[in-house]
Amino acid sequence: MNKPVEKLLAREVDAIQLKLTEYAKKLRYEDLPADIVHAAKVRVIDTLGSLIGGFFAEPCRIARDVAAAMPNDNGATVIGTRMKTTPEMAAYVNAATARYVEMNDIYHWPGAFGGHPSDVLTPVLAAAEHVKANGRDFITGVVLAYEVYQSFSDVFKNVGMGFDHTNFCTLGSAVALGKLFDLPADKLSQCISMAAVPNVILRQVRMGHYSMYKAVASGHAGRAGVFAAILARAGMEGPHLPFQGKGGWCTHVARDKIDIALGGYGAPFKIQHSLIKPRACCGTTISSVLAAEHVAPLRDLDAVQKITVEVYKKAKERVGTGEHRWNPDTRETADHSIPYVVAATLMDGTITPRSFNDQHLWNPALRALIHKIEVVENEEFTAAYIKLPVEHHTRVTVTLANGEKLVGKAGGAKDELSAPKTDREIEDKFRMLCEEPLGVKQCDALLAQLWKLDEMKDVSVVPPGFVIA
Repeated sequence: MNKPVEKLLAREVDAIQLKLTEYAKKLRYEDLPADIVHAAKVRVIDTLGSLIGGFFAEPCRIARDVAAAMPNDNGATVIGTRMKTTPEMAAYVNAATARYVEMNDIYHWPGAFGGHPSDVLTPVLAAAEHVKANGRDFITGVVLAYEVYQSFSDVFKNVGMGFDHTNFCTLGSAVALGKLFDLPADKLSQCISMAAVPNVILRQVRMGHYSMYKAVASGHAGRAGVFAAILARAGMEGPHLPFQGKGGWCTHVARDKIDIALGGYGAPFKIQHSLIKPRACCGTTISSVLAAEHVAPLRDLDAVQKITVEVYKKAKERVGTGEHRWNPDTRETADHSIPYVVAATLMDGTITPRSFNDQHLWNPALRALIHKIEVVENEEFTAAYIKLPVEHHTRVTVTLANGEKLVGKAGGAKDELSAPKTDREIEDKFRMLCEEPLGVKQCDALLAQLWKLDEMKDVSVVPPGFVIA
């Protein structure tokens, strides 16, 4: 019972736990190709821009109020403020805030469960600020956290949809933080266990009519990953065999044997396969918005007889089925509803964060338009979605009372969600979200700084640069 932990590792650590530990200990900045380093910078810029875009939302304010009662000068910044709190609370607030406005990246890959890999980014930043890591170590942590997140998403079938994708955030954050804290292998192994076993988030956070906790689940997941690393650093021991034990993650969460494949050393890193969102809504609704934009705005809503939205199967199942998609009662439900975003696009011409305010949500004309919408699966679009490269085909057909049909299409060669974004497009999106609250000069300075993350000696200077006056 009192034997050193090192002598018990072979018996106490399961194969997945060991694989994650060894991978994290081995990965170095020098192992990252230039395009992967650039991909990490893009996602830092994109996620922090999304955070500022969600800053004034009610659940984000509530999270900040809770963090204010836990000041810690040696912790990490609540981004957007001058406040510092404990690293795990900073992760909670910042991850929830970055998630809220629905502009952080997404993961669509054939057979994968999906989710938002950028949920890991602000927890990694909180830890990097806390230990005053340099830019290269921070970038390595981001790539590592993404790799773990997306690797679990690739093999997580989630039969019955019982568990949430934010579980991948907890695991990815914990592995990356263990590396940033420079934990020895035995403590990193315990960190992973304490992330996996006590922090299973149920899919109920995004079932039926959504509550404000839809975004906050990402904060909870990030906080759990940070807290696991802090406990491991202090010497806490986690449960044995967290993944492959009789009561472990594989049996009761994945409900299957899983074998994750990690990038590097000849295999591609997965971070470059997360998709940057061009619109402020659920990623699975975006192709519907892009298609609707080609026939929007409609001048005479009363002349609309019906609207047919043809989508791939996953979009139909995830955000085009259920009573709540036609009767959203919260912003959180509306931005995950194909009928809502198509109706709002046809009225206004596009979707922005303001498309989900109360004036839109309870607009009688928009409500009437929603109930003229039918969402159907197009089998050709489904076939294009489940192959590589993934294509998000959608067709919106507006039938008018006089029999005229207006048709808008997106996907493939035109308006493809998977298409890579240029650096200019990344900057334009950042400015769209940040210029009003931060100002033009502050945005210019932040972009110049973030593009040079790899040259930074101490990333703790980054979060204070986002203070909203």
